[in-house]
Amino acid sequence: MRATVIGGGIGGPVAAIALRKAGIEATVHERYDRAAGGSGGALSIAPNGVQALEVVGLADAVWDVGTPMTAMEMRSWTGKVLGRFGSEPPQLLVWRSDLHRVLREEAARRGVTVRHGEEFVTAVDHGSHVTAHFADGSEVDSDVLVGADGIRSTVRAVIDPDAPRPRYSGLLGFGARLARTGEPSTGGVMRLVFGRRAFFGYQVHDDGSGGWFANLPAATPLTTAEARATGSGEWLAVLGEAFARDRTPATRLIGRTDPADLVVTGALEDVPSVPTWSRGRAVLVGDAAHATSPSSGQGASLAFESAVQLARCLRDLPHDRAFQAYEGLRRARVERIIAQAARTNRDKAAGPVGRVLRDLLMPVALKFVDQRKFTWQFDHRVEWDDTLAPA
Repeated sequence: MRATVIGGGIGGPVAAIALRKAGIEATVHERYDRAAGGSGGALSIAPNGVQALEVVGLADAVWDVGTPMTAMEMRSWTGKVLGRFGSEPPQLLVWRSDLHRVLREEAARRGVTVRHGEEFVTAVDHGSHVTAHFADGSEVDSDVLVGADGIRSTVRAVIDPDAPRPRYSGLLGFGARLARTGEPSTGGVMRLVFGRRAFFGYQVHDDGSGGWFANLPAATPLTTAEARATGSGEWLAVLGEAFARDRTPATRLIGRTDPADLVVTGALEDVPSVPTWSRGRAVLVGDAAHATSPSSGQGASLAFESAVQLARCLRDLPHDRAFQAYEGLRRARVERIIAQAARTNRDKAAGPVGRVLRDLLMPVALKFVDQRKFTWQFDHRVEWDDTLAPA
């Protein structure tokens, strides 16, 4: 069996590597004419995502470019601790550019071809095979087409022209990595601050380096290109003003950021539910199938899970049954996480009254919550060695 994977970001290379482990030849086609460089902010890989990477032998390589995150600590704008969630095993904080590089290197080492500068435009399902067509006029035949082309997936639109569009969360995203933060180590803890006007997260490592991200409420969504049309220095000034009244390190970390190092991601978005994950010989993985807001902390991990689970299903079942089994194994879990992240976004963008109520009630509520109820996200495992029955 041969597979054409559309999208060379995070999910695409992992899907191709997993498919090869399942005995399926896979080639990745990426629309950009070069590999991702230094762009992109930080993301977390949860224990469930690490387990999915372990299945395909990628965990050690990814772990080498990450930093352990042993807990998440929520604070108010005054610095008061609202709650804390530990993670054992720890989560992994990884910069997207480092993750891209590692996955690209591992794919090449395992014989996966990644073709750049090939923009997918449509596909024709012939029943016995599927043909992918690209903007340069080239085409590729394969047994299955895997759409790993992100939240604005072209493959998703081919599968279902009426598929829902991304939903704006009400927040714009920013972040930066600092070689010298000037702040004391947070001891492996990611601190999440519900500020008076915006949301701020930061982690400082033992050597004084670290990074931060900010979610700025905005009534009007901006694409990445639109947001980057405003100069980085101007955005840093806007962010500095947004956190000026907070009793946290936010303004100091923003002030230490070189405008050249600011990552501007634009609108934070999700897709609550994609009704159709597959049609004929085409199927979706990652954000193309289940785009969650970055607030979930699970976007990359869910993409890894789905990539490995899809390969497992195709290993054991004909493609039509494999796609059904794959969706049955994934849909309820990913949509539950998407919904939970949407609730988090509402807390981040709370108004003056909502902010006061949140800061008063959250510590009380968390005191009586059994944190084990939240481990269902992290405890999930892809059981690669279990064979799927045809039924």
